[in-house]
Amino acid sequence: IHRRSFGNINEAKQITLEDALRSKEIHAAFISTENRSHEETIRMFLEAGKHVLVEYPMALSAKAAHELWEMAEQKDKILHVEHIELLTEEYKQLKKEVAGKDLVKGTLHFTGSVLDENKAGFPAFSGIARLTWLIDLFGDLTVTSATREKQKDYSRMTVHFQTANKKPLTWIEERGPGMRREKKINFCFTSGCLENFPQAPRSPVGLFMQDQNLFAKKLLGQVSKEELAAEKWRILRCLDLAEVIQQHCEQPEKICS
Repeated sequence: IHRRSFGNINEAKQITLEDALRSKEIHAAFISTENRSHEETIRMFLEAGKHVLVEYPMALSAKAAHELWEMAEQKDKILHVEHIELLTEEYKQLKKEVAGKDLVKGTLHFTGSVLDENKAGFPAFSGIARLTWLIDLFGDLTVTSATREKQKDYSRMTVHFQTANKKPLTWIEERGPGMRREKKINFCFTSGCLENFPQAPRSPVGLFMQDQNLFAKKLLGQVSKEELAAEKWRILRCLDLAEVIQQHCEQPEKICS
């Protein structure tokens, strides 16, 4: 299910959403639509008894995400959320570099072009790939504060976390006209600081193909219960935190007289 119309590709005709939901020949749906419509589309396909692969974020509220996951489990269907940011060679090298080190403090700063929030959702949700990195690298986090500066075409969200060991982590998500899409890191450990991404080789297999292969393994029952449980926890935990961040940012400022 795509946000664009394709017509015919290699003599394969695009079918309607209704036909896809009804068809007995279709067992799984790949959802690549605006973030805002993910929740409704997942729900429709699960109700129709189909497996689902969806782009992140799977929903723009934690409550909806938990409900959808429960629904998939009740119907014994695979609900797979694409998180290609964990499959990049850059990230795999970074994870090796961080493994076993004791964090003192850290910052992850993302910049990118302007997004339409009506379609993409609040920055804590549209930027959940960065939050996923932090959770995957440093374990569970607690939000200590979150603020957001917003002007016409500019947005900067700053989130402060604590790790389970009470170490501070900061996530900055910044978007504006002409801003290059890039990530900057500054992770300080007891052994020294990491300010640049380690060199990484190019992967022979594309990221989306790696993700689809993982989905296929789940359909074939080739992924362990432990791996599935860990992935479910990570995805839902990140969405829970995204909601907490949004609540912090949308709180009216306290005026002190």
